[in-house]
Amino acid sequence: MSADALPVDYADIERARERLDGSVAKQTPVERSTSLRDRVDAAAVHLKLEHLQWTGSFKTRGAYNKISQDVADGVDEFVAASAGNHAQGVAFAATRSDASSTVFMPETAPQAKVDATRGYGASVELVGQDFQEAMSHAQAACEERGATFVHAYDDPDIIAGQGTLGIEMYHDCPDVDTLVIPIGGGGLIGGVSTAIKHLSPETRVVGVQATGAETVHESLDKGIPVTLDDVDTIADGIATGGISETTLDLIRQNVDEVVTVSDTEIATAILFLMERAKQVVEGAAAAPVAAVLGDRLDVSGEAVMPLLCGGNLDMTQLQTVLVHALTRRQKILRLRVRIDDRPGKMQHISGIIAEKGANIHDVRHDRSVNELAVGEADLVFRVEAGGVEHARSIIEAVEAAGYPVENLATSR
Repeated sequence: MSADALPVDYADIERARERLDGSVAKQTPVERSTSLRDRVDAAAVHLKLEHLQWTGSFKTRGAYNKISQDVADGVDEFVAASAGNHAQGVAFAATRSDASSTVFMPETAPQAKVDATRGYGASVELVGQDFQEAMSHAQAACEERGATFVHAYDDPDIIAGQGTLGIEMYHDCPDVDTLVIPIGGGGLIGGVSTAIKHLSPETRVVGVQATGAETVHESLDKGIPVTLDDVDTIADGIATGGISETTLDLIRQNVDEVVTVSDTEIATAILFLMERAKQVVEGAAAAPVAAVLGDRLDVSGEAVMPLLCGGNLDMTQLQTVLVHALTRRQKILRLRVRIDDRPGKMQHISGIIAEKGANIHDVRHDRSVNELAVGEADLVFRVEAGGVEHARSIIEAVEAAGYPVENLATSR
């Protein structure tokens, strides 16, 4: 499709920008990350902190751009489907426009996002196990009620609203070489890339998908949008399981490269941002940083801007992510120690671990493992360590005392 025939152009984005004044969508800050710059040998890394936007994500931009126009045309009831961030954007935009909104969310949606959506004024209905199921229920409800459906990404007004972020990013850093943008349904990257390619055609735009929700490569190869039956990723904000014809056209025209990152890489990026940038973001927002940290995207010598698109991280998920990332760093160990099942063995091993300056969180005594001989048992210790070298010294000390040890966290 030619640029002239695309469903969203730069003029649409400029008009959307005029609708979004400072009370609807604020200009979010940019911070340099010397830690990330040095890690990947870039000339500069500029983190775009859109997770500090009202409602905690960019979604407010697109939702308000659409809803405000529809309300001006006489619409007063809106329905949407969302895993969380679009839900909050729709709720905020509808309430601000004196309209009602109902949002269908998966039963698996993070509770923090459900509570926030209700707090912004929407009615919430929890249905299905994923975004696609919630979408089906929302579309059926629209037909029954005669309400207007607010699609999360397959709508030119939504895409144009998200594209205002592209204008902002350009003015933040006009000389940036590469932008790194997450992809769920493609509305964000569709709008941002349209703006950037108009303002700075030489700037590289890289999209990032989670491996468990990847659809763009196959969609580009087949020339039609591909939808997944199941998605599996901690990055619920980009777990749409599909893009649309509209966003596929924009990606094909304006996006230079698409890479994928694993949940492990996303978890590592979340922890990196917390420790080194002092920013708490959700999985979708960490995906661009995961791509920069990984080996599939070369930004050496470049000025690069990853977009941190959302900060609505459920605390339960944060705990899961932290445990996963700390286990990979061997700051949390699960040590299985084979013993002769006699009194005093647990105390002896606990003393060895304590002497190495490690903290034991808990111990499980297991006699029900098939390969155990009569009179043997396994003790499984969950231990807080200082990292790889400390973990090695703990294991070596226990082994030196005559106990076989297996680090369950690294043996899988």
